[in-house]
Amino acid sequence: MTSNSAGLNQRQALHRDVWQKKAAIRLLYQEFHRQLLADCGEGNILDIGSGTAHIKEVRSDVISTDILAFPGIDIVADAHRLPFAHGAFSGIIMLDVLHHLERPIEFLKEASRVLKPGGRLAMIEPAMTPLARRFYDRFHEEPVDMAADPFAMVTTDHKRDPFDANQAIPTLLFSTEQARKRFEHAVPALRVRRIDWQSLVAYPLSGGFQPWSLLPASWVKPILAFEGQIPAALRKLLAFRMTVILERQ
Repeated sequence: MTSNSAGLNQRQALHRDVWQKKAAIRLLYQEFHRQLLADCGEGNILDIGSGTAHIKEVRSDVISTDILAFPGIDIVADAHRLPFAHGAFSGIIMLDVLHHLERPIEFLKEASRVLKPGGRLAMIEPAMTPLARRFYDRFHEEPVDMAADPFAMVTTDHKRDPFDANQAIPTLLFSTEQARKRFEHAVPALRVRRIDWQSLVAYPLSGGFQPWSLLPASWVKPILAFEGQIPAALRKLLAFRMTVILERQ
């Protein structure tokens, strides 16, 4: 094993260690996964960027893929070149993955290829709302570059760290009507079916995968229920996450 591979594996192990120690983050992510699975419906489901394969705790028959090997990962693969047949899946789910991909448009074309007609790609990603962007800029280790062009052609960097990211990518692709039209022109096989805004209080209080948390596990369900009652117009200003549902034509 190279030193670089060992470092990547250590990061995954640390991630898994936090997952096992923090009940609040487990409850939050299990709810996220349940939402994504419900948006995809029945049939074969592919989870891209599974990391340490948390999805298996919610639905064990989901096919878990990641660019890095780890216990629970079924297939190691680059999301830009998926080793599956055309129309192999009824649904694809992703949680905090798109903003890590080097060539998001190329990936989304590849995702449309392996989806059946009518199949859905459901993802939850960081949202650069007026409130959340201040938090991400100041307190999150991953960068936010709102000047980036997610539609630009990018030369593949084979030495790129899989954990590199731009948290602004999902917002730049899907947050406005103009961006969604540009996306549908670039990837005509997919249509935007729904954009939703969520995670106003629970997620930032949880600390994510940092070792600290201000969110007791017993508070997770009541806070999520409260967040669900907040009007959509207000969530769009305050939310830390966005749900994006795309459908194969």
